[in-house]
Amino acid sequence: MMKAKLNIIKGLGILAIVVAAFTSNAQQDPMFTQYMFNTQTINPAYAGTWESVGFMALGRHQWTGWDGAPTTYTFSIQAPLKNERVALGLNVLNDKTGLEKRFYVFADYSYLVPVSEKTNLRLGLKGGFTNYSNNLAAYTILDPGDPNFAGEIKNAFKPNFGVGAFLYSKRAYVGLSVPKLVSTTFENDMESFSVDGELRHYFLIAGAVFDMGENVKFKPTMFTKASFTSETGTPLQFDLTGNFLIKEKFWLGAMYRTGSSYGFIAQWIFDQKLRVGYAIDFTTNNMKHYSNGTHEVMISYELRFKKEEVVSPRYF
Repeated sequence: MMKAKLNIIKGLGILAIVVAAFTSNAQQDPMFTQYMFNTQTINPAYAGTWESVGFMALGRHQWTGWDGAPTTYTFSIQAPLKNERVALGLNVLNDKTGLEKRFYVFADYSYLVPVSEKTNLRLGLKGGFTNYSNNLAAYTILDPGDPNFAGEIKNAFKPNFGVGAFLYSKRAYVGLSVPKLVSTTFENDMESFSVDGELRHYFLIAGAVFDMGENVKFKPTMFTKASFTSETGTPLQFDLTGNFLIKEKFWLGAMYRTGSSYGFIAQWIFDQKLRVGYAIDFTTNNMKHYSNGTHEVMISYELRFKKEEVVSPRYF
């Protein structure tokens, strides 16, 4: 037990040192309403928590009704290795806003440190790249001769890496992560314009599950994103969500994002392996007069090779 505690302290100490070694400056990462089921995108330590080979795909259409509104598609996979303490993962994300396109590919590595009989800590590393393109000359602007909109930012390739920690039991979890530690900049081929590539976001997530009766469970969750830079305009953002699990088959809940939006979430669980989720957001700022909401669809599937019966579905 003492050895496990020392490993935890050492691991978290290394994580804190790595995070503190960098400063930040860049663009916002995509947000997801179903973050509690899509944690691997922001935290590499989440890989392996399913204890099975798992796939997850999600599509998000933001501010529907607007031409060029943001669309995001993400796919992830996680798998434990024969050494049960080690798990690997992969995240692929395609994000488009107007003519601006970002394509991410990141691999995840996580290592399990048992804390107690019922509690585990996973420490994770994330590494990969972002491919960015933006046809500046195709924009309609007031001054056609503006050199800032000459040329194109095409296939700019930038590597990056991140770290994370995830402490969890069957009924509760808390995670801390920085999925992109390195600040990057993309420049056009005329060398007259540049955009910030990745912004260092600090993510803190937490959740717990409580019995509300024989067939109902309640899961409150919290998602915090911080950037601590002047470029973002919103240095700290909170998502507060409450979901009810009905008869171990159906999740239903609501979400509130500070200063931005509120929404509703539903997820169906089939045979303890297949999950299909849907979420809709409505903005609370000036965009509400022009947007028809944000829609998000998620599907996940687990491959379980062991024959023992799963008593209850996982809660996160």
